[in-house]
Amino acid sequence: MLNITTFLDANSKRLDKKVLYNPRSSEEYTSAEILSIVSEIGRQLKSNNVQEGDRVIIYLNNSCEYLFSLFAIWRIGAIAIPANRVFTSSELDYIIHDSQAKLVITDDEAEAKLDICTYVPKNISEYKNCEVLEAANTDWDDLCQLQYTSGTTGKPKGAMLTHGNYFTAIHNECDVLTLKQDDVFLGIYPMAHVGLSWAISALRAAAYYIMIEQFDLDEYLELCEKEKVTVLTGMPPVIHSLTTMDKTKELSTVREIISGGGPLHKKIWKEFHETYGIPIINAYGLSESIVIGTGTVIRPEDYREADRFESVGHPVCFSEVKIVDEDDSTKTLEKYEQGEIALRGPAIAKGYWRREKQTIESFLDDGWFLTGDIGYLDEDNRLFITDRKKDMIVMSGWKIYPTEVEEVLIKYPKLKEIAIFSIDDCHRGEIPAAAVVWENEPDHEGLISFARENLSRYKVPRQIYDLDELPRVNGWKLLRRELRNMFKP
Repeated sequence: MLNITTFLDANSKRLDKKVLYNPRSSEEYTSAEILSIVSEIGRQLKSNNVQEGDRVIIYLNNSCEYLFSLFAIWRIGAIAIPANRVFTSSELDYIIHDSQAKLVITDDEAEAKLDICTYVPKNISEYKNCEVLEAANTDWDDLCQLQYTSGTTGKPKGAMLTHGNYFTAIHNECDVLTLKQDDVFLGIYPMAHVGLSWAISALRAAAYYIMIEQFDLDEYLELCEKEKVTVLTGMPPVIHSLTTMDKTKELSTVREIISGGGPLHKKIWKEFHETYGIPIINAYGLSESIVIGTGTVIRPEDYREADRFESVGHPVCFSEVKIVDEDDSTKTLEKYEQGEIALRGPAIAKGYWRREKQTIESFLDDGWFLTGDIGYLDEDNRLFITDRKKDMIVMSGWKIYPTEVEEVLIKYPKLKEIAIFSIDDCHRGEIPAAAVVWENEPDHEGLISFARENLSRYKVPRQIYDLDELPRVNGWKLLRRELRNMFKP
């Protein structure tokens, strides 16, 4: 048997310390209290006829309830689907129907708008002394989560993650950060994605995990100093902001900071290191590998080496990485040859939910997963990422898929053609831009208003460029890379 939630049982019996804190709601919990709440939510899910193997969507804001709901779904052997609360109705509807979800855990505001069975967690603090619910008898290969991630088709795909995948990921995250019971971990990532795995790893280690519902730099720095934070989460825009100020006092207890969600420019990385002397844990992984469950990472010991601020480091425990030819995945490339990054390890997903063709294309028979990212390995086997085969845009940790945005915006009646592409941005890493061919006169304001009505706000283009025609190969294949070069800042 392997049910990931059973680490809560172990920790609740041997430790009596607070492990989870939400400053804005003033909620604070021990492992035993979390286990009790999870048990009660699990019972309520069962009373809503949720059974083992059923899919349950979590559509909440960043909160303790998000984490408890995930554990409760796993506890009863169901399959969790984390969804971002900023998703529009159409974006959520797609996931509901594709996953064939049985129930959505949400809040009062969204509940009134959803045409599906819902459950709203309420009065969570009253559950702190409930009887413990026995964990379902799940195993290593049993699904526990569908993590939706888009591809070049623009349609989100559900990466099928198992209890065994999560076992590996938690082990590796605890190992990479050398998490201990006396660590104080400040988390800013969304619970709908990487925030979950980092929070679970911190709880597994019985560290003190502080959850920020919505990022605010002043609160972030205030909590760092007040709570004596030792492990800090960040992303390129946050790290960039810190290089423009001297916050040595506020960060005096921090022993490492995580950078994730996109490329960290060498200049910013080096400035931060020289200003604060705090190692940046720069990691590489994907939804299909549960962050760094199977992936690579720069660790503090790497800072003893030469001035290398571009790499995402070496493979983590149990992981393998290689570079293969983009057109022939059976051909492994030599050091410094650029090609597609392939990963192999026990945290790699089983495939894509109800997507046999895409599963066969990306998940090879010998266990290698083709990431769609382009990079190379140096003589020390450090991985460097140079491009993205899938043209994905990463802005402040948010992943934006051009085709998905284009399919929405092309419906604006004044457009003839549109192409979404990335522009480098020192603060956000990248921002989405639109190259537009108009039917008649340009209408930037109208297009932006249409985008805001039909897309999550982070997907709305930040720049619009008017063209007579889009650059294409032989009149058909769109050249996004040429657009990036044309409008380079």
